[in-house]
Parts: sequence; structure tokens; C-alpha cells
Amino acid sequence: MLDAIISRAAASPAAEVCGLLLGRGEAIEQVEHCRNVAGDSRTSFEVDPAALIAVHRAARHGGLHLLGHYHSHPNGIAAPSERDRAAAEPGSLWIIVAGGRVTAWRTASSRDFVPVELLVE
Repeated sequence: MLDAIISRAAASPAAEVCGLLLGRGEAIEQVEHCRNVAGDSRTSFEVDPAALIAVHRAARHGGLHLLGHYHSHPNGIAAPSERDRAAAEPGSLWIIVAGGRVTAWRTASSRDFVPVELLVE
């Protein structure tokens, strides 16, 4: 899973790539790569709304639930940006890929990010 995210980010070094993290409970079971529909993909990301709708619809019918998302930072900083903080939804999992590093974060109720450890099986 992480290899696929890292490869996707490396293949698009000048633009932010993004996708959804799906699973049950705390376990990420699937990664859904999505189109970045942001106005300027060099400095921001917006997951294609059609992908979000499809995931929520599938979850209502017994499919995997949306746990969060991943995106890359072409600037090489693998930490949440101010733009990320403005978009944060409490409880959401964020994976950020930048500069060959992968970091994981959970958003707190105050839109602060708390680092989390990813356990990869």
C-alpha cells in the first residue's frame, strides 16, 4: 500500500497527488487513487468529488469506510501545511508523502494534527 502511494508521488514530482484510505475500524485495507481536481495542483489538492460520493455510497451498502486520505507535498515537507489545517476534519487520518518520507497524522477536534504510527503488514 505505501509503496503504491510513494510510487505515485514520485511519478508526479511537480504536482500533489491524492487518494482515499479505506477500511474498517483503524485498519487501512485499501487505497483508492483519485484525481486531483484542485485549481493549482502544484500547491494544493482536492479529491475528485465523484470518488468521495462513490466511497460513501459503497460504505452505506456494506463496503469499506472512508478513514482518511493521502496526498503528496512537492515542496519536500512531509508535515501538514496551513492549507491542510484549514481543510482538516476531526478524526480523519492523513498520510503525507514528501521528500522520500511518509508521515501519518490524525486530526484533533481543534484542527491540530497529532502524529500517528503506521503499522504496515
